[in-house]
Amino acid sequence: MIKPFFLQITVATDTVSAVAGAEEIPTVGTLSVLDLIAGGGIFIMGPLGILSVIAIYIFIERFLAIQKAQSLDPSFMNKMKDFIHEGKMQSAQDLCKKTTTPFARMLLKGVNRIGKPLSDISASIENVGKLEIYNLEKSLSTLATIAGAAPMIGFLGTVIGMINTFHEMYSAGNSVEISNLSGGIMQAMVTTAAGLVIGIIAYVGYNTLVAKVDKVVHKMEATSIEFMDLLQEPVK
Repeated sequence: MIKPFFLQITVATDTVSAVAGAEEIPTVGTLSVLDLIAGGGIFIMGPLGILSVIAIYIFIERFLAIQKAQSLDPSFMNKMKDFIHEGKMQSAQDLCKKTTTPFARMLLKGVNRIGKPLSDISASIENVGKLEIYNLEKSLSTLATIAGAAPMIGFLGTVIGMINTFHEMYSAGNSVEISNLSGGIMQAMVTTAAGLVIGIIAYVGYNTLVAKVDKVVHKMEATSIEFMDLLQEPVK
């Protein structure tokens, strides 16, 4: 009677151990940013990384340049009015040369043309203004190109990743494993996400810079109109 009892205990203990061994705690894997970049494929993530660096550089460089260009000393026009009314053209020219802004360079051209017909002065100021606007918009087209090209490159990575996935499925036949497909699927998803993120950043940056350029253009037009009105005022 005692032996069957101990045998029953032993069998029960072995059963519990087997169940405990079968119920292993799953481990949760995590992916770092570097892992995601590596999973996306160097031939796709490499160009996307280069485009992101270019986009960030263009945005910062143009932002600082436009920010500097739109700064105008409120006393600048008051000094110009005083010099012109007093006939001190050389002082007006020196003031424009010392002030390194698009507004000052426009008015410098106008001051140099004083004495000629107002239409000629207006045309010369307008020509200088166009050159200044061109300089402000420099590299913005590149930023717009990156905004459109980055998502397309990401989609290209998606297509390549899915092609690799279907190739693995075809090669494996009926014995296809999830682990054989995960690489291609991850590449497809990562490149798409990276391309969209870079495209969105470039698109937002482009529109931000365009809005700031528009403000500078509006201020340049207002300054040129004020200068032309100043030339038409009667000398006191």
